[in-house]
Amino acid sequence: MSKSAPLSSATLAARAGVESDSAHGAVMPPLYLSSNYTFAGFKGKREYDYSRSGNPTRDCAGKAIAALEGGYGAVLTASGMAALDLLFYSVKPGELIFAPHDCYGGTHRLLRHKAERGYFRLRLVDQTDLDGLAAAFAEEAPRLILIETPSNPLLRLTDLKAVCSLAKEYGTLCAADNTFLSPVLQRPLELGADIVVHSTTKYLNGHSDVVGGALVSSTAELHQDFSWWANCIGNTGSPFDSYQTLRGLRTLEVRIQQQEATAHKIARLFEQHPAVSKVYYPGLTSHPGHLLACRQQHGFGAMISFELAGGEDEIRIFLEQLHLFSLAESLGGVESLIAHPATMTHASMDEQARATAGISNQLLRLSVGLEGPQDLSADLEQALQAVLDLLQADHLQRRCA
Repeated sequence: MSKSAPLSSATLAARAGVESDSAHGAVMPPLYLSSNYTFAGFKGKREYDYSRSGNPTRDCAGKAIAALEGGYGAVLTASGMAALDLLFYSVKPGELIFAPHDCYGGTHRLLRHKAERGYFRLRLVDQTDLDGLAAAFAEEAPRLILIETPSNPLLRLTDLKAVCSLAKEYGTLCAADNTFLSPVLQRPLELGADIVVHSTTKYLNGHSDVVGGALVSSTAELHQDFSWWANCIGNTGSPFDSYQTLRGLRTLEVRIQQQEATAHKIARLFEQHPAVSKVYYPGLTSHPGHLLACRQQHGFGAMISFELAGGEDEIRIFLEQLHLFSLAESLGGVESLIAHPATMTHASMDEQARATAGISNQLLRLSVGLEGPQDLSADLEQALQAVLDLLQADHLQRRCA
């Protein structure tokens, strides 16, 4: 292979920081836990002086994530929400942000409360409607547009190239949350985004033992600005969490490939089962964003949302019958998870906001893990059968009443 040929994401992740230790020749980069570093004499500031400002381990992980996204640099933060908060420092009071009307509940909460306190103005827009979005830009262009594609939890897709092109016409910064797909399956900077946001808690770390975030910038100017603010407000990630994230990052591609393959099988199971009324998975040809996903993504991911037939009783019996899906928030780990967005991940949105976003009380969200595909399918099938039995019993009871 030519030395000038671009390296694959698998190689970039596996080789990040390897053989970078100049002290002892360690193959893997060491963990630097020191909170501070000496000066080389009066006015002799070294590359690192204080770990809030800079840390070798955090920088190693940041460089790896930036390389995977094709960005100039990445700032690692204490959580995904801290990364979003850092992003919003690019907007001044009085300036406008466009955000998705159906975004993650924590994002919605942060945006709403900061807007109420006057940090910026906010407009929630259906970004899948390009004509409506263009009309909103013509009415008043924002300083920043935040895109979430696929959206959480309904897996709606936004045309990144089209939206970023529109944003550039108005001089608007374009940020894309790439948490659901990771740079293995989607690279927003290549489609015109200026900034990529990650909750590294999810697929990048992939082992459900770290909380963190990242902000990847396309230019030196943006990266330097976010680095300055991260140091100023002190929301940078810890060295240990950065070390863990880099450890998890090395297996990102193989994890996602396996998780996605299993997700395909589960989505097809849901599509055919009478106890499921609707399935949200871009890998299905029935998904309205399927062709867009084929154009702008390198795969469909391992997140599935679906609506059960029936009501609250059916939700409860389904969750009680599952053995291999943990009822918990978060996603992207080696273990399979299930969440009820209305009472969990999106509980901070009021009922009207959830209705506007299309998040029903019957909606469930799966994060498919690395368990055996046949085991996960069998677990879901028996839980769905319990729901079907309950539905049939209720129907019979109504007929006999």
